[in-house]
Amino acid sequence: MDTTTPAEARDSAASDAKPPSEAADCAKAKCIALTFDAGPGKDTPKLLDLLKKEKVPATFFLLGKNHVLKHPDVVRRMADEGHEVANHTWSHRRLDQLKPDEIREELSLTQEAIEKITGRKPTLMRPPQGRINDDVTEVSRELGLAQILWSTTAKDFSTVDSDLIAERTLDQAGRDGIILLHDIYDGTVPAVPEIISELKKRGYTFVTVPQLLAPGSAEPGAVYRP
Repeated sequence: MDTTTPAEARDSAASDAKPPSEAADCAKAKCIALTFDAGPGKDTPKLLDLLKKEKVPATFFLLGKNHVLKHPDVVRRMADEGHEVANHTWSHRRLDQLKPDEIREELSLTQEAIEKITGRKPTLMRPPQGRINDDVTEVSRELGLAQILWSTTAKDFSTVDSDLIAERTLDQAGRDGIILLHDIYDGTVPAVPEIISELKKRGYTFVTVPQLLAPGSAEPGAVYRP
């Protein structure tokens, strides 16, 4: 499957295009994107408090069933506070094992649930386990969704050790990186202060995924990975 890097997305923009005035120019700045999958969960409000305090925008790939529906106020807060609200399917089924109609349902239900809360349909999706195929790509294109993978994973599903989660994340972090974390696991949100603090010391600017690609934009169906 062909993938596009953030730098390639930026380079593909029109020559006179400029990033939004409120965002960093990631062609010049040392940018990195924090992303959180499979929420919202019980610790997400605490995470949003931290991000607000640190002035760090993030991208949240949300699950519809038992998450978006259970925490509509948290989803609304994400959007209101300038985070990117994105799609992580309805029930976390592996999309590459489904028929096109089933893929469409997994993505469409979450699109509709998020739009009902925020007034806006997501333009980004992340496939569970990063598993994609031609059918997933075609349905994503049809629904106006770009596919966003990652460059850094702490495998926080496998440990509650916050220090280890922070260490793994920092060891893998790099310019134009997309960090994958999960705000539903007990060890993850407590690791975020150290991650933010250390990356700021290293000179990184935190951006959302669309800001990382700007002045390029995420094309429906395309796959983005640093």
